[in-house]
Amino acid sequence: MSRLNASLERFLPEKRLFLRSEDATRFVRLTPTTQMVGISGLAAVFGWTLVASSILAIDAISSGTSRDQMLRTQAAFEERLNQLSEERDARAAEAVAAQNRFAVALEQVSQMQSRLLASEEGRRELETGLGVVQSTLRDAITERDDAQRIAATAAEGNEAIVSAARDEEFSTALDILSGELRQAASERASAVQQAEEAQRAANDMAVERDQILARNDEILTQLENAVTVSVKPLDDVFRSVGMDPDDVLATIRSGYSGQGGPLTPVSRSTRGDAALSRGETKANQIIVTLDQMNTYRIAMEKLPMVMPVRDSFRLSSNFGRRWGRRHEGMDMAAPTGTPVYAPGDGVVTHASRQGAYGNLIKIQHELGTETRFGHLSRIRVKVGQRVSQGDLIGDIGNTGRSTGPHLHYEVRMNGRAVDPMSFIKAAENVF
Repeated sequence: MSRLNASLERFLPEKRLFLRSEDATRFVRLTPTTQMVGISGLAAVFGWTLVASSILAIDAISSGTSRDQMLRTQAAFEERLNQLSEERDARAAEAVAAQNRFAVALEQVSQMQSRLLASEEGRRELETGLGVVQSTLRDAITERDDAQRIAATAAEGNEAIVSAARDEEFSTALDILSGELRQAASERASAVQQAEEAQRAANDMAVERDQILARNDEILTQLENAVTVSVKPLDDVFRSVGMDPDDVLATIRSGYSGQGGPLTPVSRSTRGDAALSRGETKANQIIVTLDQMNTYRIAMEKLPMVMPVRDSFRLSSNFGRRWGRRHEGMDMAAPTGTPVYAPGDGVVTHASRQGAYGNLIKIQHELGTETRFGHLSRIRVKVGQRVSQGDLIGDIGNTGRSTGPHLHYEVRMNGRAVDPMSFIKAAENVF
């Protein structure tokens, strides 16, 4: 020790601290070793203060950045869902319009085919009539030739006049039938051409309709994949805090189950039902998944999924064992008067002083979940008051059994205390 004092004597010479009283004077020797130990202690305390301040600053910066990133990600996801929904509605409208145009084209084709069949029937009737007239004409010519041979001499003049009249009559009939046949053939050719054009238009519309249905199916598939992928993290959120997702959905839906309104009979076309039924099946599945996501959103608003303190704070004690006993919450140290917000929708069941808690607020949430806020300096709500996520409920204080201003925050499920950070981290993992 004397050797150490001798080596430090050059830098820290020995000092004496005199203590004077009325009848005596005493002094305390401050050896170089003692001075070195004191300086080292002060340096250690100063270094620890710098490290702790740096950790607090880093935690505050990280907390703000994570919250902003969560909000931006959520807004981007909702915007993408809205875009996909609008594009799906547009493609569905195009498919309906194409279906209507296809139905009109088929109706036109049907009318053209009916006219073509009627024209073909008229042509066959005219051909049959012409055959009868030609047969009658051949018989008449034969009879005329026979009559001419029998009475060539006796009634040559009179028979010639009769024969000429009959020839003229049959010639007129043939001209009329020939004109009818030409008109029927012309109408048939026109009807065939119109039917072919209508068939081509119907084929083009069918191709366009199939393309629209394929595009609509692709959009529905993308939207279905997007919402399916988005639901899984929500399932994991509730499983991570010890809740059954099916029970969560059933409980929320039981409180949001109203229906009503007048009912109108539905009329629809049966053409293209196979393609439309596939799209309707996917659309219905997407609607079911979106309803599931919306139900999860309602549950997350009602459950304590966010931090009750938004300003800078220091996590001074975690959930679990502390000083040999069980600490059933988490402590967030901050200046007196720092605002405390409701972490979820619920009803205030307690708002007064209670033992070691000091000024205490209890909020009852859905699914048997309760939150507690202790050591408050001010209570801003009343018993029976309904609060929403983000409402101001009190101020941080130092009431009850407390070593300094902080918020004691508890989360209980069916009366059993659970780690509040499990809810907060689960929500951060989703967004």
